[in-house]
Amino acid sequence: MALLGAILVIGGLVGLFYTAFATLTTMLLFGWLLLVGGLVGLLHAVESRKEGYFWLATVVAALNIAAGVVVIRHPVESAEALTMFAALLFLTGGLFRLVGSVVVRGPQFGWTLLQGVFGLLLGVLVLVEWPSSSLYVLGAFFSLALLFDGLGLLAVGVGGRRIVHMVSENPPEDDHGRLKK
Repeated sequence: MALLGAILVIGGLVGLFYTAFATLTTMLLFGWLLLVGGLVGLLHAVESRKEGYFWLATVVAALNIAAGVVVIRHPVESAEALTMFAALLFLTGGLFRLVGSVVVRGPQFGWTLLQGVFGLLLGVLVLVEWPSSSLYVLGAFFSLALLFDGLGLLAVGVGGRRIVHMVSENPPEDDHGRLKK
């Protein structure tokens, strides 16, 4: 687990330095996942053609295949569209948190208000620079996710190894194989 964590940390750091490359890599990976998922879905639909959901499964599979082909053939434009979508999500999420914190004034008022302000700010920053921001936003987010997932796995791997060593240490025994008191 620690080795996988270290690999993810290295991948995240490389992605943070080469965000445009990370964005295009992410888009191509996403496109291939859509394409393969659509093909698997189509095979499943064909195998279950006597079921009542055959046509729905076929349409969903066809949409996944079509989306995968579009993303693979046009990764830059797909990144622009997803960046716009992400910016709009940040704006609406930030606005709802901001308004919700002011209206409800719960025990976490300050943190919710701050989270709403940051969401609005992030959405505005991404939109102001759009479409050029699409070359680095998705790659930076993906790289940060890799970095933090890797750090988490690294911590679990190293901490888990310590716990296993603490638990598995052989207690001292006397000459007859009994535990010493």
